[in-house]
Amino acid sequence: MQRVVITGLGCLTPIGNTPDALWHSLESGISGIAPHIPDDDNPDPILKFKNTAQVKNGVGDFDPSSLTSTQLQTTERCSQFAILAGRQAAWQSGLMQHHPPDKIAVILGCSTNGRQSEELEVARVYRDNGRVHPLAIPRSMASNGVSQIAIDQQITGPSFTVSTACASGAHAIGLAFHMVRSGMVTAALAGAHEAPLTRVFLRGWDSMRVVSPTACRPFSADRDGMTLAEGAAVLSLETLASARARNARIFAEILGFGMSADAHHITQPRPEGPAQAIRACLEDAARTLHSTDQPGTLQSVTEEIAYINAHGTATQTNDAVEAAAIHAVFGPRTPRIPISSTKGFLGHSLGASSAIETVITALALHHRRLPFTAGTTACDPTLAIDLITQEPRAVASESPILALTNALAFGGLNAILCLRSF
Repeated sequence: MQRVVITGLGCLTPIGNTPDALWHSLESGISGIAPHIPDDDNPDPILKFKNTAQVKNGVGDFDPSSLTSTQLQTTERCSQFAILAGRQAAWQSGLMQHHPPDKIAVILGCSTNGRQSEELEVARVYRDNGRVHPLAIPRSMASNGVSQIAIDQQITGPSFTVSTACASGAHAIGLAFHMVRSGMVTAALAGAHEAPLTRVFLRGWDSMRVVSPTACRPFSADRDGMTLAEGAAVLSLETLASARARNARIFAEILGFGMSADAHHITQPRPEGPAQAIRACLEDAARTLHSTDQPGTLQSVTEEIAYINAHGTATQTNDAVEAAAIHAVFGPRTPRIPISSTKGFLGHSLGASSAIETVITALALHHRRLPFTAGTTACDPTLAIDLITQEPRAVASESPILALTNALAFGGLNAILCLRSF
């Protein structure tokens, strides 16, 4: 099996629209959670929450002016995020200059593309009895973002969209990792994008009563729900051999990927599902190491995990289930593994969250500093975890370290990635 490394990162987030800006905000403790203002500037009186985490518009922030007229006509905000994040990752890695276009894959996660178009066109039909815009269908396709990146970068290899709710990004990256590792392709652009902060969608989440009336506080004793967000992240993946041959910068290596289904309930997770996915990920990482000159076993990989970027949505149920799953896998060692959830900074951007968090995990390994959990001052003692709070934590060891990034989605769909510092 080929070893797979990350050589490019791209992102648009509520706290920075480049990887450098994102990392600076995490280091400086800058939160992107703020009062939400809908497109019509009229606060929705129905909503019981006021805060979301939005990607900022304007110079130095999200700026779609670099897109072509065709791209602007055939996309909405969600796919525009994908194009710009994809450009960043492709440019930083130089992927297009070193791999044939038919040997590059584009795999993105997305669970909500088309919300803006759909809500606008439904209003035109049912309120005004008007005609639907002729580009409404392509704008609202879940696969629009993948198609746009393939066109923008002239990539002709395998390209498709994964839609598994909040695990979409992790599934996309994991599948791309396996495709590169197996030799099906030589490189990939993989990640996720979401722009779900529309009036109807927000009201739907409000009705579920899982959104915090203030702001999310992952794993906190007083946590009271998530904060909804938007954003995108794309990573450039390629083989270690190709990266070394052209002296490319390597942010981290992907060692393993694990998936599972709870097979239990659409909105109520249980620990057995994510625990199974974590074990599958660790087993996959051990297989990767076993095929190299650095042999590894399941036990040795498990013992080497030195950081977990948790899903950590700040709901009572999710945080307790995730902590229980980690305890089930790591046993008495769990309280000694540093854990953080960056949703306290970024909110929960649904399918894009796990892609953004993979970028953050890669940056943490690259800089050897672990981000802290914003908004949480006192960790829930019943969870018995080593939650990083107040400030980032430096990695003491100079040896390569292993980290997990978790994604636990509605429907009981779990996806876990294992990364190693390089």
